[in-house]
Amino acid sequence: MAKEFPQQQHLQLGLCLFPHFAAYYLKLTATILLSFLSHSVLFYYLVFSHFLWIVLTRSSYPWSRVQGKDTMNASCSLKKTVPFILLRREMHMIFRDVPSDITIEVNGGSFSLHKFPLVSRSGRIRRIVAEHRGDDISRFELLNLPGGAECFELAAKFCYGINFEITSTNVAQLCCVSDYLEMTEDFSKDNLGSRAEEYLESIVCKNLEMCVEVLQQCESLLPLADELKVVSRCIDAIASKACAEQIASSFSRLEYSSSGRLHMSRQAKCDGDWWIEDLSVLRIDMYQRVITAMKCRGVRPESIGASLVNYAQKELTKKSSLWNPSSQTKIDSNSTLHEKLVVETIVSLLPVEKLAVPINFLFGLLRSAVMLDCTIASRLDLERRIGSQIDVATLDDILIPSFRHAGDTLFDVDTVHRILVNFFQQDDSEEDPEDAFVFESDSPRSPSQTALVKVSKLVDNYLAEIAPDANLKLSKFLVIAETLPAHARTVHDGLYRAIDIYLKAHQGLSDLDKKKLCRLIDFQKLSQEAGAHAAQNERLPLQSIVQVLYFEQLRLRNSLSCSYGEDDPKPIHQSWRISSGALSAAMSPRDNYASLRRENRELKLELARLRMRLNDLEREHACMKRDMAKSGSRKFMSSFSKKIGKLSLFGHSSSRGSTSPSRNSHRTDSKVIERTCASTE
Repeated sequence: MAKEFPQQQHLQLGLCLFPHFAAYYLKLTATILLSFLSHSVLFYYLVFSHFLWIVLTRSSYPWSRVQGKDTMNASCSLKKTVPFILLRREMHMIFRDVPSDITIEVNGGSFSLHKFPLVSRSGRIRRIVAEHRGDDISRFELLNLPGGAECFELAAKFCYGINFEITSTNVAQLCCVSDYLEMTEDFSKDNLGSRAEEYLESIVCKNLEMCVEVLQQCESLLPLADELKVVSRCIDAIASKACAEQIASSFSRLEYSSSGRLHMSRQAKCDGDWWIEDLSVLRIDMYQRVITAMKCRGVRPESIGASLVNYAQKELTKKSSLWNPSSQTKIDSNSTLHEKLVVETIVSLLPVEKLAVPINFLFGLLRSAVMLDCTIASRLDLERRIGSQIDVATLDDILIPSFRHAGDTLFDVDTVHRILVNFFQQDDSEEDPEDAFVFESDSPRSPSQTALVKVSKLVDNYLAEIAPDANLKLSKFLVIAETLPAHARTVHDGLYRAIDIYLKAHQGLSDLDKKKLCRLIDFQKLSQEAGAHAAQNERLPLQSIVQVLYFEQLRLRNSLSCSYGEDDPKPIHQSWRISSGALSAAMSPRDNYASLRRENRELKLELARLRMRLNDLEREHACMKRDMAKSGSRKFMSSFSKKIGKLSLFGHSSSRGSTSPSRNSHRTDSKVIERTCASTE
């Protein structure tokens, strides 16, 4: 057997080389006949010789079958190398020295080829040649060929049997060009279309990164790639792969809490989102279709939101002007249109769940939408989403610059007002009608009350920030301040500070406008520090100062009564409601420093009260002078005694020599305040 093995090998090699020698003989004969016969006769001779060559090669050795399946693969086993190389070059060697009989133009490029290998694979070229059989067509152009000249070159190589590799970067072009040239199984077995489809299904659709690459290539092949369902298959594969990875990651990260319940760790929410970076290279229309498919497959809203944030940061190239609009950089019109489309698309893709995306990202989108003049629907949608979670926003978030003409306000007050309106409308709509009675007894620690307190502080800080703007009208300031309900502010220090800043920046306001502003303040809810400042604030109207002094006097009396113990009778005026911060101001007997400070405050307030009484006396004195000129001395004396009896300089009763404030003095103070308030109204 050892001696017979070389003989068998030589016999097998001879059988392998026989068809190639026969092919060379046919080729030589064709070259000789070329000088005597016409092109049409030579064409039929080549067809016959090629058919004879196929019969000989397929009957001689089994390796010839590699031509049908493995021509597209660059790697072969060692035992197949020699016959495979000879075989894949056979068609090229036959036509290498034969002059081309047809020229095909594709996108400005010319290809000098032969009719026979093309018509044997392409139904479109076969039909074109058959339609011009009598004219003996030698040149034509393929219009709108997908993929251009490079893709047609690959198709021509396939027709000639030249080896090349199918990859994720050219499979979409091959699918489209095979459909354009009709290189299907109807014209040849194992044609280019079936090869590309097999690679797409078995290789590409099982790998997310390759699907993304194919989608990138399909961007220039639309709408044909859509008609062939190349895009839809890749999108479905991406969505399925991302959902499966997320589910697998979630199960692998399940752990027990201290209470014995299963929950998913926070790290698991990010482990299955490795695809976020891959999707950021897609064009916006492809990205929109992928995200929509992911939503339908049930991908977590947090993952969708993270992908939207990452895509926006990469796609909005003018981040310095969009996310920080104070910079006045010029933007190209084409870039602006692209960024406008990106913003509107991302807004339409935002998850409906709250907190799925950071609120600062929503504010960034809103600034971009205002600057790029996006649709009204997109801006209103963003305002509604922001309004539903405005309680987690910061002051920097709501400071939206105004992009209107010069002379307007520095900040967009109207947008902030609409956001606040959305917050309170959403709060009202989510309230359960059956639990409406609970609102009166709602504790400050309930979620709704906590959100109201946060929003009230945010609004007061916002008012203080926009108050110095000289172009800010009083009506806009009042609209923002009055948006909050009365129960939202537990302390009015922030509102008082904002109004004081506005009065300082707008010193030309009339007394009527000042009164409108001060009506917003509930002086009962001012802290001790704010009340002391308001009592000496010359920018406030006189009536507001009187109210501050009155409530400060009540606060002092309440503090003094609390220091005497619970057994002592309390005055009637303690029935009014004050904040918890005011009640904590009771004197501690062991704290001498605090006692001295309080005595000093009492003296200042008493002095202010005396000044107010002195002003009343001066007004009464002027009235008495007028009465004296009109009436006699007896009538004047009776009038004078009555008025002196009504006014008490220190507010004590004439019948009782008590050193403590009496009810009569309290009633007199109340009458003064009521008369003052009535005069303001």
